[in-house]
Parts: sequence; structure tokens; C-alpha cells
Amino acid sequence: MSECGGRGGGSSSDDAEDEGGGGGGPAGSGSLSPAPAASSEGRLRRGLRGASLMARRRPELLCGAVALGCALLLALKFTCSRAKDVIIPAKPPVSFFSSRSPVLDLFQGQLDYAEHIRQDSEVVLLFFYAPWCGQSIAARAEIEQVASQLSDQVLFVAVNCWWNQGKCRKQKHFFYFPVIYLYHRSFGPIEYKGPMSAVYIEKFVRRVMKPLLYIPSQSELLDFLSNYEPGVLGYFEFSGSPQPPGYLTFFTSALHSLKKDYLGTVRFGVITNKHLAKLVSLVHSGSVYLHRHFNTSLVFPREVINYTAENIYKWALENRELLLRWLRPHGGKSLLLNNELKKGPALLVFIPFNPLAESHPLIDEITEVALEYNNCHGDQVVERLLQHLRRVDAPVFKSLAPEPPAQLPDPPLITESPCCNTVVLPQWHSISRTHNVCELCVNQTASGLRPSSVGMPQCSFFEMAAALDSFYLKEQTFYHVASDSIECRNFLSFYSPFSYYTACCRTINRGVTGFIDSEQDVFETPTIAFSSLEKKCEVDTPSSVPHIEENRYLFPELDVDNTSFIGLSCRTNKTLNIYLLDSNLFWLYAERLGAPSTARVKGFAAIVDVKEESHYVLDPKQALMKFTLESFIQNFSVLYSPLKRHLIGSDSSQFPSQRLITEVTTDTFWEVVLQKQDVLLLYYAQWCGFCPALNHIFIQLARLLPADTFTVARIDVSQNDLPWEFMVDRLPTVLFFPCNRKDLSVKYPEDLPITLPNLLRFILHHSDPASAPQNLVNPPTKECLQREAVLQQGHISHLEREIQKLRAEISALQQAQGQVEARLSSARRDEQQLRRQQHTLERQHSLLQLHSEQLQALYEQKTRELEEVARKLQELADASENLLTENTWLKILVATMEQKLEGRDGAEDRAPLDEVRLDYHKPSGAPRLPASTPPPSNVSSTLASERSTENRTD
Repeated sequence: MSECGGRGGGSSSDDAEDEGGGGGGPAGSGSLSPAPAASSEGRLRRGLRGASLMARRRPELLCGAVALGCALLLALKFTCSRAKDVIIPAKPPVSFFSSRSPVLDLFQGQLDYAEHIRQDSEVVLLFFYAPWCGQSIAARAEIEQVASQLSDQVLFVAVNCWWNQGKCRKQKHFFYFPVIYLYHRSFGPIEYKGPMSAVYIEKFVRRVMKPLLYIPSQSELLDFLSNYEPGVLGYFEFSGSPQPPGYLTFFTSALHSLKKDYLGTVRFGVITNKHLAKLVSLVHSGSVYLHRHFNTSLVFPREVINYTAENIYKWALENRELLLRWLRPHGGKSLLLNNELKKGPALLVFIPFNPLAESHPLIDEITEVALEYNNCHGDQVVERLLQHLRRVDAPVFKSLAPEPPAQLPDPPLITESPCCNTVVLPQWHSISRTHNVCELCVNQTASGLRPSSVGMPQCSFFEMAAALDSFYLKEQTFYHVASDSIECRNFLSFYSPFSYYTACCRTINRGVTGFIDSEQDVFETPTIAFSSLEKKCEVDTPSSVPHIEENRYLFPELDVDNTSFIGLSCRTNKTLNIYLLDSNLFWLYAERLGAPSTARVKGFAAIVDVKEESHYVLDPKQALMKFTLESFIQNFSVLYSPLKRHLIGSDSSQFPSQRLITEVTTDTFWEVVLQKQDVLLLYYAQWCGFCPALNHIFIQLARLLPADTFTVARIDVSQNDLPWEFMVDRLPTVLFFPCNRKDLSVKYPEDLPITLPNLLRFILHHSDPASAPQNLVNPPTKECLQREAVLQQGHISHLEREIQKLRAEISALQQAQGQVEARLSSARRDEQQLRRQQHTLERQHSLLQLHSEQLQALYEQKTRELEEVARKLQELADASENLLTENTWLKILVATMEQKLEGRDGAEDRAPLDEVRLDYHKPSGAPRLPASTPPPSNVSSTLASERSTENRTD
């Protein structure tokens, strides 16, 4: 079988070799191999042999196959190349503005043509847009509106900067659209970055058209100086030349101001009348004056700084004084509000603002408020500007040159006008059951004065704090008073035996004023209703605090003195920065601060204090005017501010009332939590991961407890603000408000797991009726009141004893302070002694260091000397070695000479008597002696001749 298989394989290979040109051996071997790779290789080779056989027999078929393959490859390549380029070409751009628009639309991005026509116009506005941009589409109508007003004075050009074949797309690389550039002749570009509103754009274009304001009269000069924006005035005399020296530089500096600050906060004006110029300390033509309201106004120092446009603008920008600041958030992510609000408390005033209006009465009133608020030194120039803002006739305007400040009058003594403050009693206070408003006045004389105005000079912090402490300690004195009349009492101060205070308290009709909502308007009988003796579990609804502006209507005899507001920023630690916002653009910010969304007049004011995490809102029912703003600022600035922190909460209507767990909001907190029932309140937040795990526990608890006597509630503190006394510092937190004792709320222990049994034990323990005060059916009797007064007196005595203990501790601390000071003095003496020892050691150290340096120098000198000696010794050693060598040569020479001499002596004995010249040849290196030379007589002469001969040889 193997041989047949082998022959068969051999015969088939021979046939294939005969027909196809060899290769049978490998094919046969491949057919015998069981590997699949070898078999596929064999099939490929057989196919190639078949193709070559076909090419031999029918060559036209092979040429056709090759041609067909090449055509197939070309078609495939052409198809693939066309597949890469199958992209829909961009549609040709179309006009962005209508043909009737006054705006020249270069919708193909012809930037070179825009630059060409710009050279022929004085003022040009370039509007770069992208057709797909929503902001560009929205700004198109605003640009057309501005162009319809100013097309006869300004050239408006719109350029499509998105068309990929246009030059604008290739040369300009904008990161946002639209972009507005303005050019004033050759100056520019001046980029506009303000609101895309027609009135703002038109105002900015007009500022570029006329960057300088001409001041021809004293009235317009006062208008310029009393403006809230900083102003720069330049004086130039046009009588001598049509363009005085420096005028073009001043004009260019105004354009630089608009280029650097698109808000245009620095205004530039020109005076040509020398009499008006003298009023602002300008004498020489070309002088520049920077007006500042409170700091000293400045004149540009031409002798120190080069008179260039950029230097004038930078000088004005660095030294300007901002009275009011405009805030214009651009709507994107920015730190504008954060950077301004972190500077301190801020008064945000939202007003409807029209930049094109000729006058702004409301802004003038706000400017007047800001001038009075910051006028700490009673500056006469500021007073004159205030009179101008009030449109009050005043004497002739005097010079505004910097003058030495006038000496302020001495402040009035306390004996002439007592220091008073208004105290609004909280609802939990005992006196508030009979009176709710008290006037506290600190006096220094023996006779008491009844306060007649809340506008008295405010006390210092320590005086008023002492008065309040004494007032609360002596509160029982008012217990027997329960009428509507004003009752006044004088009390000695616990902190000073030479001063006392006067407290005048009265009850305000709650139904008329509306700031305390209660079922009873006026107490009919002179009795006191204590919260602990009430029959029902009730609590008074929250009351808004009467402000100073409300006291004018509550107390007709009271009035706020305007002098208490002037310079208030220097008399308080809560100085306000005043900011303006356009309510037509940024009313959304006002709504987030608490403004009503349905207000007819968009005027709103709020004080934001980021450090205290609170903000206060001016009552929207009050008109936004100078009087209300001053009262609002005064209420914020007093020591015990009557303003209430504005609370923002969720809409309570979105939560259904029929639920096992009651959802509490800011508006429903008082009626739900402080109602007639026991309330268990859960504080949670949406971002709190542990809070949802408690939901099933509180649902089971609500099912177990009766709904008519117990309420299970929760509040999302991330969406609802509460007064500080009801806030918590961690989540989740559980508080229990028991009935009849809402002021004794209890916090669930943090170390106790929140489970259903633990919650039940916690509730049953703190809601025990035995621990609650006994309800009395009848009102309290006179004896009960007396006992209560005795208890209160005992409480006061206890407090007085505690105060005595505190004073004793203070004295002990003072003694300890004396001992500490003695020890400190001893320590200081020891420190001085140690310092002297330190100085001595430092001197010794310096001496030792000097000695060390001397020793080091001596060491280096000796080292150099030793090196020199060693060098000389080395030279001697070398010379000695040379001498030894020469000595050896001399010895050899001497021995040779001795041998020569011995031979010559023997020859002389044998030779004849006549003289015979002999030639003598000495060995190599030896000198040759002439025959006529007589023999040396001794060895020394021979050695000398040999030495000289050796030297000549060397």
C-alpha cells in the first residue's frame, strides 16, 4: 500500500512536472503531510499551475482576466474616494438683515470691505454675528432699533463671521457671538460688553460719539459734580486756537475710559470758562481735575506723570471714588456677585432704569441717601451738592478747592440729650403681656428725662448693654401696670452708681398697627395672663417688629432727626455698600431675594449680609424713596436691630393636607409646630442620605399615635428657612415640642438609635402630663399674682447674688492677674539677664572666631613655607643624583687615565731616546691628548682637563 501510494504520488508528480513545469516533489510531499496549512499551500500552488497552464494554452483569456481585474480595482478606488467626499456643501449665506434695514449687511464676511468703508466715516459700529446664534438673532432687532435712531450720524455694518469662505472667519477668531465693535475715526476698536438692549447700546454709542460733556454754566457744573459717578474735568481755552494744547490727548483719554470700562463709570467733562475753572481749582489751560465727594479732590500732576491719554485714564481709575456701583450680571457663570457681596453687607436697590432719560429722580434720591450716609465730617461741598440735589436755593457756589477741614463742634453732653434706644419686647417676655414697646434712655444726671424721640444719639454698645441688663433684672416693677398709657420708671444701673436709665413702656393697638396678630386688641382689665396658666395649648402667632418708619405713625409725637443719619457709616460696624441693579433686566434676582413676582412697579431693596448668612427685605408695601431707604438703613445699623431676617420657603400648596406625616414649610411652621398638640418634628434635606431611611419609622409612629392630640411632621431645611432659634446643625435631627410648653422643646439624643420603641419612650417621657403645669379653670387671683411676684423677687435676688459672686470672681481674677504680672516681670528680668549672657557669649564667640581665623592664616603660611622647603630639598636631591652620576663617570675616567699613564710610562722606558710622535686613540667618550703635550704631573690636572672636555661634549 505504501509503495502504491508512493508510486502513485511519484507518477502524478511526474505528469504534473511534464505538463506544468516541475514542482511535483513538493506537491507530493504536501499531499502526504496531514497539516492543514501545507494542504492549503498545495491547493494554492496547484491553482497557480492551472493558471499558468491556461496562460500557455489560451493567452487571450489571461489578458482579459488581468484587464477585468484592473478595471475592478479602478472602480473600487474611485468609489472609495467618492465616499470620503460625500459631504453636503454649506448653503450660500443669505442676508441677515432685511433690505430696508439701515444696517449694511456683509453676509459673505467681506471684512476688507468693512475696513475700507470704515475709513470714510467718523463713528462706525461693527456687528459681528453668526446666523445660527440665538443671541445674535435676538440682538438683531435691538441693533436695527438703534440704527433707526442714529443712522444719520453713525455707520452700522453687520458682518457674517461664520461663513467659512469669508475673510472675517479666516482673520477673526471670536469665542462668542455677537460681538460689537465701535470706532471713533482712527481710534478703536471699543468693544461693547453691556446688555444687548437697544437703550443701553444707544447710550454707549452716544458716549462714543461725544465722550466729553461740555460744562457751560454753574448749574451744569453742579449737575456734573453731584452725580453718583466719578467725574474728570478738563479746562481748555479755545480763544487762542481752535484746538488748545492737550485737548486731543484729553479727548483720547475719554475714549480709553470707554474702551477699558464699558459701563462708563468715569465721566469726562470740559470747561472753557476760566471763572468756572477756578471753582474746581483749575487755573492753567490743559489742567485736569478729578472730583471726589469725601476724599480730597485731585489735580493731574503733569510735573510727575507724563501727560498722555493712557496716563490720564489710569490716574483717574486708580484715584476715583465710587459712591454707587452698578451690577450687571451677564447671565452666565461668574464671580461678580460673590466678589462684591463678600466685601461686607450690601444694600441692593432694584430700580427701573432708562439710560436715555434726561433725568433720574429716584437715582438722585438714592445719591442723596449715599451722600448723607457717608458724609462723616459734615463737608461743606457735600452739603452744597445735597442742596442742589434737593433743588433748594443756596448762596453763590463757592470754590471746591481742597480746604482744611473745619473744626467740628463739640458733641453735646449726655446731660443735654439722653442716649435713647427703642426696645421691642418679644412675645415670650413677661412685660410684653402688658406692654410691647419700651424706650430706654441712659442718663447721667439726678433728674429723669422722659424720652420724646427715638432719634436721639445712639448709645455706645457697653452703655446700652448695661441698660438692657438692668432693665431685664428690674422687669417686675412693671407687673402692676396694665394700661394703655405710657408708664415711665427710673432705675439705677448695676454697673455704674452715677448713672441710671429711664424706661417708658406702652401698649400699641395690635389691631390697628397690624404688626401683632392676636385675638385681643386691648387688655380690658389690669391683669396679667401668664403662658403657664393658660387653659389651652396655644401660642401667639409671630409678630413683625415695628420699624422706625412705623413708629412715626404709632407715636405721632415721635420723629426721626435727620442728623442721626448723616455720617452713619462712620458710627457703625455694619457699614453698607450700595449697589444698583436695573429691575427691567435683573428682576429675577429680586424675586429670589423675596420681591413679589406680581409687583406693578418694579422697585425693591434688600440688605444682604453674607457673613451673617442673612438678608433683610424692605417692605414691598412701602414705596421705594429716600425716606424709606434711610429708615431701612437705620434699622439695620442700630445695635439691637428690629429688622427680621427674611425667610424663604417652599410653596405650602404643593403638599396635600391629608397625610400621615405633615410637611412643614416656612409659612406653616408656626401654625403646625406651635399649635395645640404635641409635635415631633424631623429635620431633613434632599441631599441627606440617612434621612430617607427613617421614613418608614415615622410612618409607623404616625399610625400608632392619635392624630387629634399628636402630630408627626417633617421639614426640608434645604428649601425652607427658619429663625435661628429653631435651626439645627446636623441632619437628621428630631425635636419634640410638647403641648403647653413649646419653649421647652427637647432634642432627641444623638447617641440613641432612632427606632420606633425609642421614639415612643422619648415621647411618653417628655409629654407626661404630670410634668406639665396644672391648668386653672379660673383666672389668677390677686394672692396668686403676689406669690408670683414674690417668686420673681426671689429669682431676682438669686440673680443679684450670682452677680455678687461674679464680682468676687472678677476681683479674684484681678488678684491673679496681679500675680501673673509679677511673675511676668520676674520672667522679663530673667529674660534680660539671659540676653546679657547671650551678648557676652556672642562676644566671646566672635573673639574665638577671630583667633581661629588667625590660626588658620598662620597654618596656611607655614604650609606654604614647608612646600617651598620641600621643593628646594627635591632640587638638592636631584642635584645630588646628578653629582653621583658625574662622580661615577669621573671614577671611570680616572681609572682609564691611570691605565693610559701606566702604559705610557712602560713605553717611554722601551722607546728610543729620540722623540717619536705617537697617535693615541682613547675609547669612546674620552678626550684625545696631543703627542706634544707633556704628561700630566698629577691626577688633579688630568681630572680638570677631562671635566672641561666633558662639558664641551655635553
